[in-house]
Amino acid sequence: MKKHFKRAAIAIFSLGLLAFTIAKPLKVNIVFIGDSITYGQNKPDLQPSVYALTSLKEKFKSTQFVEANRGVSGYTTKNFLPGEPDFEKVLKDADTFYSDSSAQLIFSVMLGTNDSAINGPYGAPASTEQYRNNLKSTADSLLKRYPKSKIIFNYPIYYSPNTYNGAMYLQAGLNRLQSYFPQINALVQDYRTSKPGQVYSGYKNGFGDFKKNYLQLFIPEQGHQGIFYLHPNKNGAKLLGQNWGNALAKVIDN
Repeated sequence: MKKHFKRAAIAIFSLGLLAFTIAKPLKVNIVFIGDSITYGQNKPDLQPSVYALTSLKEKFKSTQFVEANRGVSGYTTKNFLPGEPDFEKVLKDADTFYSDSSAQLIFSVMLGTNDSAINGPYGAPASTEQYRNNLKSTADSLLKRYPKSKIIFNYPIYYSPNTYNGAMYLQAGLNRLQSYFPQINALVQDYRTSKPGQVYSGYKNGFGDFKKNYLQLFIPEQGHQGIFYLHPNKNGAKLLGQNWGNALAKVIDN
């Protein structure tokens, strides 16, 4: 009797282990949507997505990860609304990824820096309501087209209050940027009811982390009001990417 019980217990454990193994995706395709911070001047050592994938590969050694970086300098949430040219580029990448039924498709989004500007970028300045509505329109469209996909919204990071290059940000922009954070949180909460298990908050502490260590994490740039800090250097890109990776890992685990 004891032998039969032991064999049954082993069988149940083995089935549970097999189920756990099967539940882990063997391939994950990620589309990164963002602005110049995501784009990283098209240099791998300045692209947070590169560090995110490195982090994920270390955590999920049997999983294959593929990325598409759709960061574009100066872009806002309005640039990625359905019907906009760069949203169509996102769809092109995602269509290719989604055609692989064995893979998990995830969209990692960080937008808001350029939305917050006083003037310059397309659609700026975006009110808190407009910012949320834009994110929702993009997310709704993606979830409708790719019903098994997942979306992560990462909070925008800090920039210095004298930031003024081709666009004007300054303190007013910085204040506006921070007003977007509750909108992201509220949007994710709404999706927990309407699209459970598909929309998540990502890296939330970027603003504070980069503000605290801006001299170590940003490239100093000359602007109309002196040296400003907007774009992460290699250390900043690595910190950002690793935290994106942590957020992605939680979604994959779920």
